Amino acid sequence: MEEEIDLRQLWQALKKRWILIAVIPLLFSIISGLVSFYYLKPVYQATTTMFVGKKLLDISQSDSQLLEALQNYQRLSNESYATIVKSRTVLENVIKEMGLPLAPEGLSGKITVKTEEYSEVLKISVTDGDPEQTARIANTVADKFAEAVIKITSADSVSVVDPAITPGYPIKPNKTMNVLIAFAVGLMASIGLAFILEFL
Repeated sequence: MEEEIDLRQLWQALKKRWILIAVIPLLFSIISGLVSFYYLKPVYQATTTMFVGKKLLDISQSDSQLLEALQNYQRLSNESYATIVKSRTVLENVIKEMGLPLAPEGLSGKITVKTEEYSEVLKISVTDGDPEQTARIANTVADKFAEAVIKITSADSVSVVDPAITPGYPIKPNKTMNVLIAFAVGLMASIGLAFILEFL
């Protein structure tokens, strides 16, 4: 019985301050929407996929030895390629060709490299506030990376599987999600405030 009375009291407290409970989430949502749409700058991402062809290893060894050698070679190569993509040489060449107002460290922060184990494919992704420039940077990085790899490694060739294209929408901020989260936070805050005002 006491529990039923308590639930009724809680319900009455919510009904009593329904305006507060309705207004606060609405205000939170409006503020979040304004910040997301007009304050936070959109960030775009473009990705280019590349294939690196390598010279064959010496096959005059047992199958198990050859397999192990190939796996180690591929793993070390992938690590090297990721390092070369973000090397000062490659970044400075990109900055010079595109006339970017960035230091190599600044450009490096916009680039991520993803390699798959035992694969000759790597993906170079670039983030930037300008969708067209994002794609241009990604493709230029790919070009300069290809030139560097041919010069300093045993790769036979470097090919672009999928060039970067201009992204049609930003990867962040997620405006809808931001508004929904703000509404949920506002709702919880308003309910808590209603109980505090009622029982304290």
